[in-house]
Amino acid sequence: MSQAKRFTKLLSIVTCVTLAGSVLLTVTAKPALADRGVVDLWKSIKPLTTIASAMNTGAHPDDEHSATLAYLSLGKGINTSSVIANRGEGGQNEIGSELGNALGIIRTRELQEASKITNITLANLSEQLNDPIFDFGFSKSPDETLQKWGDSIAYERLIRKIRELRPDVVIPAFLNEDSTHGHHRAINVITVRAYKDAADPNIFPEHLKKGLQPWQIKKLYLPADKKAFNVSVPVGDYDQIYGASYEQLGEESRFMHKSQGMGRNVNEGPNFTYYKLESSIVKGKDKEKDLFEGIAFTFEDLAKEVEAKSKDTKVAQGLRELQKDANNIIASYPKFADVAHDVQEMKLDVASTLADIQKSSLDEATKTDLTYRLHVKEDQLNKASMEAASFVAKVKPETGELVPGQTTKMTMTAYNGGDVDIKNVNLKLNVPEGWTAKATGATTFKKLGNNETVSAVFEVSVPANAAGFKPYDKPIITGDVSYESYTVTTNLHVTPDIAVAVLPPFSMSLNPSATVLNTLKPGDPIPVKVTVRNYNPGAAKATLSLQLPDGWKAVPAAENLSFAAKGETKSVAFTVTPSSDVKNGSYSIKAVAQSGDVKSTEGAQVISYPHIGKTYFVQPAELKIEAFDLAVPDKIKVGYVSSGFDNIDQYLRQVGVNVVKLEEKDIQFGDLSSYDSIVLGIRAYAFRPELIPSNQRLLDYVKNGGNLVVQYHKPEDKWTPDLAPYPITIGSPLIKWRVTDETSKVTMLAPDHKIFNYPNKITDKDWDNWIQDRSAYNPSEWGKEYTQLISNGDPGEAEFTGTYLTAPYGKGTYSYSSIVWYREIPNLVPGSIRMFVNMISQKQ
Repeated sequence: MSQAKRFTKLLSIVTCVTLAGSVLLTVTAKPALADRGVVDLWKSIKPLTTIASAMNTGAHPDDEHSATLAYLSLGKGINTSSVIANRGEGGQNEIGSELGNALGIIRTRELQEASKITNITLANLSEQLNDPIFDFGFSKSPDETLQKWGDSIAYERLIRKIRELRPDVVIPAFLNEDSTHGHHRAINVITVRAYKDAADPNIFPEHLKKGLQPWQIKKLYLPADKKAFNVSVPVGDYDQIYGASYEQLGEESRFMHKSQGMGRNVNEGPNFTYYKLESSIVKGKDKEKDLFEGIAFTFEDLAKEVEAKSKDTKVAQGLRELQKDANNIIASYPKFADVAHDVQEMKLDVASTLADIQKSSLDEATKTDLTYRLHVKEDQLNKASMEAASFVAKVKPETGELVPGQTTKMTMTAYNGGDVDIKNVNLKLNVPEGWTAKATGATTFKKLGNNETVSAVFEVSVPANAAGFKPYDKPIITGDVSYESYTVTTNLHVTPDIAVAVLPPFSMSLNPSATVLNTLKPGDPIPVKVTVRNYNPGAAKATLSLQLPDGWKAVPAAENLSFAAKGETKSVAFTVTPSSDVKNGSYSIKAVAQSGDVKSTEGAQVISYPHIGKTYFVQPAELKIEAFDLAVPDKIKVGYVSSGFDNIDQYLRQVGVNVVKLEEKDIQFGDLSSYDSIVLGIRAYAFRPELIPSNQRLLDYVKNGGNLVVQYHKPEDKWTPDLAPYPITIGSPLIKWRVTDETSKVTMLAPDHKIFNYPNKITDKDWDNWIQDRSAYNPSEWGKEYTQLISNGDPGEAEFTGTYLTAPYGKGTYSYSSIVWYREIPNLVPGSIRMFVNMISQKQ
């Protein structure tokens, strides 16, 4: 390109920025990997070859069609997005005991990391903690799901995402069929509906007022199989640059969903995913060569469409120039400096073409479409420029843990690791409104040579009224970085590689966090231990006290605490005495740390795993108490075999049961006869490898007079019918063998059985106020030796009678239960605790 032409295009950039605004790339610092350079360079330039876009919609983290996403994004360079409804709060946890919102935070971070691997844009319909669109547990109905989420809320958010991301092709992850989770079905229902409605300006017209234009999806595909499909996606194709097939790359991303036990090792070789064309505005064939047949895929395709709409050929010429630019960039790979040069050339041509679009006689809808697609290219080119120049920009907080009123330092750095001349580097730190960020030195640098680093230090002041950390919000601290290479400016938007969180000055946790007040023993005190962590930047003092229900007392009434440094923790043991006339019901004890005018009433739960890093769950610092009658046998001793997915054992201890966690050696060699009962946690056979080889020891324990309680398992948990003393077969498909309505009727089939009468008399009221589910993975067959204790089922469906089974075996008792105790007991559902105590009190 001549210097005169370059100068003309530089002038057009100014015009383009005025017309179209600035596009910045968000960059998060990544760990150093041996293959990062050339692979990440390819990953950044491949998208420059196509203007097509695709979207996959799902309900939960891990619903995404990972292999297809990897093929589209990494293989074809398509601008690909994944829209997920909720945060997975109602799921199970295979790496820890976090449930509810804490699990939702984990699963969100896993989804974010998985999306980085497949290089896709991630969006969530759920926007905050306790959002209306939440994972309330398994559902058999899309109608129930949308009723609980709010149909209009979920639909508006999906339409908004479609209009923001403007996908050519959309694929819901699941079909709307009876054998599928209701959440999955609901997303299918609203995605299919949105195919037409996203293009209708009368649907959610408020979007127009915000500058968001209607968008017509060109093709809607549904999942299919090889018996009936319109298009097959070759996810088994091997990509030499990545050194893996797209299915393998997809599974690499699925391995990030560790809390759901996702990810599998697949072999090389041909494999396909199949899709059926549900709706289309372009003429299709029975068998299509790919998902984008009939849709503009390249700049050349786009140029032809523009020529068909207008006699003004300047825009079409510009698009064809961009096609040449993209081809040149690909041809220059893997020569970093050559790619960097060609990328900057393409940036000039994008800016010039954007300016031409605004001046053209094209209709407004076409202008909007072309402008959006080229803004996407600007973003991709910024990333490609960074990779090709080996330019590394970082935001480095002095600490990621801040408190209101604090002053801290943050450093921005830029490094040149390549052979490209980098000039006019500018570093700008962005902070929330009300904060201040003052540079202590230079923020602009005229030149950045090879293997050189420049840095800017900022003094940051956090206001006293700063909002607390919200895990689903965008990072509160970011940086804008710009630099020049080949006389063209690149703009980057940089985020820290750690979470920057505004936390309570004094973070408090109460132990226990939930407990039972036994109204059979109303005078018994409640021990409450409050642990306080100082998040202030240095020494600090606070007075700790408890907020109590009326008539309750705490000793001590308050305690003065002194901390020498940030991060120091101190604990105070309180003894709380309830009022003498305490009634059955729910109560709460809250902790308060007062320091001058600053009052802390929250706790910051640290959530940290190697694959997702550290984040926080900030919530009120309180102890929830449920008061009800509970009889517990004296001196009962229970061995608990935890799978790591529940904490029922700690609640048993709180109510006076002597619970011992059984380790591997205890199960293999210990004296099991010393326990009145042994309890296996949910899915224990899958996650305690010593159990199956030691199963005969457990059965002998029962035969000799012990009481063994086994909680639910899935067939894939290595469960076989002969693990029980009399066969128990788990129903399949699993989706059909569960009761999801927590208010559904439960009938006690053997009301006179000891399990319903000792030590607590169980009545129909004990099935009230349950949460989320009744039972999961119910047995479909069982030996005639078992007593069927209850029948239960969802409204309109046949009832299960194998949910709660018990049988004498030798001198002892064996019980198998598919009731979801692990959800009910931590939520202090009285009937569940009373029944569980009865269940562990069955020693003959």
